[in-house]
Amino acid sequence: MSEEVDTPSVDPAPRELVEGLASVDEDATLYEQSLREKEGTVYALVRVSGTKHLAVVGSNPPGFEVGTSVEEGGETLALCPCTPENAERLRDQFPWAAPRPLGRTTALGCGDRLGLATPGHIRACEEAGVVPVLAQQSIREMERTGRSPQEVLDDVTWAVFQEGFTAGYGADADHLKTPADVDACLEAGYTMYTIDPSEHVDDEADHLEAAALADRFEALPWDELGTTPETCLDRYVGAPVSVDGAERTLQVEFDETALKRAAVKYGRALAHTRRMAEYLSRQYDRTRPGEDYDLEMSVDETATPTRAHEHYFVAAELNRLGVEVTSLAPRFVGDFEKGIDYVGDLDAFEEAFRDHATIARAEGGYKLSIHSGSDKFSIYPILGRHAGDHLHLKTAGTSFLEALRIPARHAPTLFRDMVDFAFRRFEDDRATYHVTTDLDAIPRPSKVADADLEETYLEDDDGRQLLHITYGSLLSATREGRPRFKDRFLTLLDDHEEEHYQALIAHFGDHIDGVGDLGGRLPPEGS
Repeated sequence: MSEEVDTPSVDPAPRELVEGLASVDEDATLYEQSLREKEGTVYALVRVSGTKHLAVVGSNPPGFEVGTSVEEGGETLALCPCTPENAERLRDQFPWAAPRPLGRTTALGCGDRLGLATPGHIRACEEAGVVPVLAQQSIREMERTGRSPQEVLDDVTWAVFQEGFTAGYGADADHLKTPADVDACLEAGYTMYTIDPSEHVDDEADHLEAAALADRFEALPWDELGTTPETCLDRYVGAPVSVDGAERTLQVEFDETALKRAAVKYGRALAHTRRMAEYLSRQYDRTRPGEDYDLEMSVDETATPTRAHEHYFVAAELNRLGVEVTSLAPRFVGDFEKGIDYVGDLDAFEEAFRDHATIARAEGGYKLSIHSGSDKFSIYPILGRHAGDHLHLKTAGTSFLEALRIPARHAPTLFRDMVDFAFRRFEDDRATYHVTTDLDAIPRPSKVADADLEETYLEDDDGRQLLHITYGSLLSATREGRPRFKDRFLTLLDDHEEEHYQALIAHFGDHIDGVGDLGGRLPPEGS
């Protein structure tokens, strides 16, 4: 087992650090959970003149870029800016500040579109004993928020250090569709790669006539799938399988038509996943040899649900192709709309989800991954009952909505301006989402009292979706060449930092309590 070579500094904080900070800025903030001592040098995250820095007291470790330094009591206090270069050096100095593969440990994905929510995520997960994935962003989200994979991971690094969180976390490069996506996230240091082959799923397969189905089946990329149409039919048709689960045994059987529909629906997606997985493996061998990573296949963003026999087919084919996944995201029955609870028949969902959980356990023990998993309170008990020990629950936009509580409470004029802008952008922005938002049911902000803003737009389903769907437009909007909302919004979150964290802790606590069994600890690295 690896040993920790750094230890938390004992309180009170080192005199030289406190006195040195006071000499620079009498209102400086010391994040005491970050205090670490390593080889006679003290490190901490501090806020000086409104900006966070890494403070180093003692002999300055080589490689850190120093912004300013002061002498106090015979010691040097160096203030190091939170740059990408210093984030990289911090991860080298304190390996627990870097992400790690989580394997098949149950985890909660905590997407942070602003780069300011992670301390709240950490506290909620730490209190509940939940393993977090703290850097979870899709390429689409990064493009809409104007952030790079490196910036997302670096923001998490500083937050992990700020909270002194040493238990381990994951970094999910979500919804990757191209090798270029893989390269950008690999270079940044991510440890989980979610391959999204949804564009290669044939949603027409369920309804094709026999002749058209046969043509598409024959036209699949069989070379890439490492088999032939005849062999594929022989492998599955007339060969019923009993999939043993903890609760019941699931019988999976294909006739020729069912097999062809499953293969047509997911065959090209499997081929794409194999290409991407093999590319990722080669890149790791070249750039990060010997390191492990987590791999997920996600087909959740498709029009038709993944049936149990189709899930079995996908899992069996992944095994045959040698593509080992730590998690898999089927398209579940019902609707997983953004920002609101599950829409659908709960009994039907539980019946289907139980089958998916049975297959996941039997076909490799991978985790079931729940995308758009935030705010789905009605299904959380079902997830916990059937897959609490092999679950990856992903959230993203809910943290953005919780952050909006701060301007709703403290800057109502800014909040109203944001809501007005969201109304104007909604029809364009909804194009990439499936939502049932009724704009006519949402009052215009000029008609809502200050005291009612939070409830109207952040508690009501339609209001939540309005602001959830338009996050990219709100963060990228400009006026006269300057950010229209973003800078003022982020400044408010800084000014009310602890209140922002507490809102996140309460909200994520509700998520964790709802599932009821998301606990799990990572083994020490090197064990």
